[in-house]
This record gives sequence, structure tokens and C-alpha cells, in this order.
Amino acid sequence: MDFHNKKVLITGASRGIGKATALAFAAKGAHVGLNFKSNLVEAQKTLQELSGEGHSLFQYDVSVKADTKKLVDDFIAHYGRLDILVNNAGIGIFHAIDEVDFDTWTQAWDTILNTNLIAVANTCYWATKVMMQQGGGRIVNVSSRGAFRGEPVQPAYGASKAALNSFSQSLAKRLAPHHIYVGVVAPGFTDTDMATEALTPEERENLLRESPFQRMAQPQEVAHAILFLASEGAEYSSGTIIDVNGASYLR
Repeated sequence: MDFHNKKVLITGASRGIGKATALAFAAKGAHVGLNFKSNLVEAQKTLQELSGEGHSLFQYDVSVKADTKKLVDDFIAHYGRLDILVNNAGIGIFHAIDEVDFDTWTQAWDTILNTNLIAVANTCYWATKVMMQQGGGRIVNVSSRGAFRGEPVQPAYGASKAALNSFSQSLAKRLAPHHIYVGVVAPGFTDTDMATEALTPEERENLLRESPFQRMAQPQEVAHAILFLASEGAEYSSGTIIDVNGASYLR
């Protein structure tokens, strides 16, 4: 896969899957725009680790409607075109229906849907306008295994990712005539710093037992699937959802 001089925008790019994806694109010759919300220190560290030249930081909160347009406008002002958009930014909040009060419940739904679904839809809207004008492009959205198997203590998270899958496939159908190809990667639990910090030793052991590999996904493995969907030659895979869950959930 060669991405020489391709202009790539990745949301939620300072850590975890976003960072691994940025490193992978840069290693293949792309110019990468790293979007982040607030963690400037981590974003700068990631920027410094990217191989090659022509990479930049873009600090915008994609959960804010106006920021999605500003992000795309800023990216275009800097790079002149947008070849690949990776929507990776997402959030999960504990809100088990039998344990939380109603205010916690409704706030979790509002926050999660806004970040995991509406923000992606809005970013795609502005990116699509640019891609249509330039004659095409690629969009890869990061979903989750939870879209299929359910998320008992984070039902809004599972629902947001299921909706993201449907949204992505709707775009794949609508945008194919415009040479814009849309794919989805659905990771299982991925071994990132953020995930590790959130797990107790017992929870980690339970997760390891879910897969016959007896381990979690590595961010680089998720990035590999993202790069495939964004690559030339993968056009006929538009609308595809690639599971990266180590056979922990088969559908």
C-alpha cells in the first residue's frame, strides 16, 4: 500500500488507534493531519514520532457542530485537498440501566451519541463536499465489536456504533457514483493506554479469555485494516465492515 503524498485527516489522533493509524500512514508516505480535542502534549508527541514530512496538528472538538466545518476548512487551507478521512474520535461512559440515576443515563446518551455518531456525520458532510469537488476520496469510520454483540454497561456506546455502521453503509451507496468510497473497521477491545488504565486485573483476564488468541488487539492491527480500506484497489470493498476482534465475536 502506497500513500505517497496522500493528504490524510485522522480525528482522535493523539493516542491509541488514532496514533497507530497516523504512524502507519506516515510510514507509507502520506501527509497526515492529526486532529485532537485537548491533549496537546500527547498530540505533539505523536507528531514528533511520524516519519517523513508534511504533518500537522489540528485542535478542534468534533463534538461541536461548528468545529467540524472549521476542521475541514483548516485542513484544506493547509493541504489543498483531502484524500482520506479517518473518523476515529469516540467516547464511552459507564451507564448501566439498573445502576445509574436518570440524569446520568440521559447525559451519557447525549454525550455518546453526539461524539460517536453526530460528530462523525457532520465531519463526513463537510469532507464529502470537498471530495466531490476534487473528484473522489476515501472515508474510513472506526466502529466497534459492541455494535453487534451489545454493550450491557454502555448501551449508548453499542447503539452509537451500530448506527455508525448503518450510516457508513448508507454513504457507501450514495457516494459511489462520486468516487468516494466508505469503509468501517470494527475492533474488539484494543490494548491502548486508555483501555489499560480503565481495566482491573480481573477485567483484563476476562477480556483475554474472549479470544482464542488469548490477547487483545494491538492498535497497529486495527490501523492495518484502516489502511486497507483507504488504499487504491479496495474500491469494491466500499460498504464493508472489517472485524478486528481476534475471533472473539463472530457474526
